[in-house]
Amino acid sequence: MATASPGAELRTRPAPDRAARLALLLLQAGAVATVLVAAPFTLFDLERHAVPKELALHLAAAGGAALCLSRVRRLSLSLADALVAAFVALSFLSALFATNHWLAVRSLGITASGALVFWTARALRSAGLARQLLLTLAAGVVLAAVTALLQAYGVESTLFAERRAPGGAFGNRNFMAHFVALGIPVLLLATLESRRRREAWLPAAGGVILGAALVLSRSRAAWLGTLAAVAILAVEGLWFGFLWRDVISRRRILLFALALAVGGLLAMVLPNTLEWRSDSPYLDSLKDVANYKEGSGRGRLVQYQNSLRMAAGHPVLGVGPGNWPVAYPAYTTPEDPGFDPNDFIPTNPWPSSDWIASLAERGALATMALAGVAGALAIGAWRRWRMAPETTEGTESLTLILILATGGVVGSFDAVLLLPAPTFFVWAALGLLARAPKRPIWEIDVEKKRAVQLAAVVTAAGLVFAARNASQLWSMAAYGESGRLSAMERAARIDPGSYRISMLLGYAWRNRGRCDLARPHAERARALFPNHPAPRQLLAACRRR
Repeated sequence: MATASPGAELRTRPAPDRAARLALLLLQAGAVATVLVAAPFTLFDLERHAVPKELALHLAAAGGAALCLSRVRRLSLSLADALVAAFVALSFLSALFATNHWLAVRSLGITASGALVFWTARALRSAGLARQLLLTLAAGVVLAAVTALLQAYGVESTLFAERRAPGGAFGNRNFMAHFVALGIPVLLLATLESRRRREAWLPAAGGVILGAALVLSRSRAAWLGTLAAVAILAVEGLWFGFLWRDVISRRRILLFALALAVGGLLAMVLPNTLEWRSDSPYLDSLKDVANYKEGSGRGRLVQYQNSLRMAAGHPVLGVGPGNWPVAYPAYTTPEDPGFDPNDFIPTNPWPSSDWIASLAERGALATMALAGVAGALAIGAWRRWRMAPETTEGTESLTLILILATGGVVGSFDAVLLLPAPTFFVWAALGLLARAPKRPIWEIDVEKKRAVQLAAVVTAAGLVFAARNASQLWSMAAYGESGRLSAMERAARIDPGSYRISMLLGYAWRNRGRCDLARPHAERARALFPNHPAPRQLLAACRRR
C-alpha cells in the first residue's frame, strides 16, 4: 500500500550492532512473557497474574534500556520525552510521601519500566528494528486472545481464573479485552503493511481470534475503545485520508474488518462453557453500555466522585502511587457499591480509571504531564499522517493515533496503564510508531564512561523492582495450599508488605485463641492499610478476649 517499505527509510543507517539486537530479543521476550506468565497460587486471586507479569516487565525494560544506554553517545530529548520523564519524576516524588511504601514502590516500578520500554523502543526504531518488535507485539495480542478462547471453550488450567472467565492468562476478562482492543490497530497495521498479498492473511486471521475474544469478554469499556478507534479510522483514514482511494489498502481494510466481524459472529453462535446468567448476555451488555443509573455504571460514578474528593484533598502529589485502595475507605460514602465493609479487603486494588487514578494517586501535575505525552504524540502523528498518508510513516502515525484513542477511552473506564501487560504494549508501540522531531528541545553528548554508569543505574533500579516481585512470588509459594501456620508465618516474613497474609494469619491465630500471636499481624495490617476496618475490628476482638 505504501510507497516505501518499513525499512526503506533506514537503508543508509549501519546495521544494528549486537547490543541493539540483544535489546530487541529482551523486549520481544518481554512482550510475550507479560502476556502469558502467571502463577498457580489460587488463593492470591489477581496477584498471581499481575506479579509474574510485572517481574517480566521489569527485567525486559531494565535489560533492554541498559543495553541501549551502553552504546549511546548522544542523547536527544523531544517534548514527549521530557513529559514522560516529568511524569516519572513526579510519581517518584509522590511515592516518597505515600502511606504504604510497598504499594508505592510496586506501582512506581510499573511506571518507570513503562518509560524505559518507551525509550528502548525508540532506540530500536533508530537501529532499524521496529518491524520485528511490532510483529512480536501483534503476536502477543493474538496469544492473549487465544488463551481467553481456550478457557471459553472448556480448556482448564490452574493459570486461568474461573471467577472472571474468559480472562485466559490475564485472570480477568476485562483486562484481557482491554489488551485485545489496544492490539487491534497494530494487527490492522500489520495487514496494511504486509509486503505480499498472502502475508496479509496471517494478521487477518489474527483478527478473527481478536473479534471472537472481544465479543466473549462482554467488556463494555473495550467495546467503546474499539468503537472510538473505528470512528477515527473511518473519518481520518477512509474519508479524509488515502486509504479508501488506494485499491490495495481498501481491500486489506475490508479483509480485516470482515475478519473481526466473522470472529465476533462465531463467538455468538458457537456454544461455549461460559456460565452467563442471562439468556442474551451479549445483547444485554450492549444495551448497558451507557447505563449509569445502576450496576457497574452507577458504581463507577460513585467511585469517581469519591476519588475526585480524594484528589482534591491531595492536589499536588496525590496519596502516592498504588495507594488509592489505602486512602479510599476514608472517602467512601453510604451505599458505595465499590466498598464492602464486611470484606477484610473492602475495595478493588485499582480504581476504575487510569485518569482518576493518576489524579488521586499522583496529583494534578503528574496527570497533566501524562496527558501532555498523549497530546504531543497525537499532534505530531496527526501532522505526519496528513502530510504523507500514502507512506509507511503516515500509516504508522495513524496507528499511533488509534492506539492513543483506544487507550484514552478504555483507560477512562478501567485500569490499563496500572497493569504490566498493557503498560508494556502501549509504551512499546508508542516508542516504535512515534518519530523523533527534527529539532529536539535538548541534546547532549555522552561519554562512554557516563553511558556505562547510566546503564548501571537503570539495571540497579530494575533489579530493585524485580526483587520486590520475586519476594511476592516466593511468599505465595511459601504460603502454599496446606494452611499450616508455620508456612503462613514464613510467607509473612518473606513479604512483610502483604496485607492479605497478615490478615489471614491474624484471623488464624485468633481462631485458635492466641490473640498474643494474632495482635502483631493485625497491627502490621493496620499500618499497611490504616483506613481499612478489618484490622481495627480484629484488634478490638482480641482486646475483648
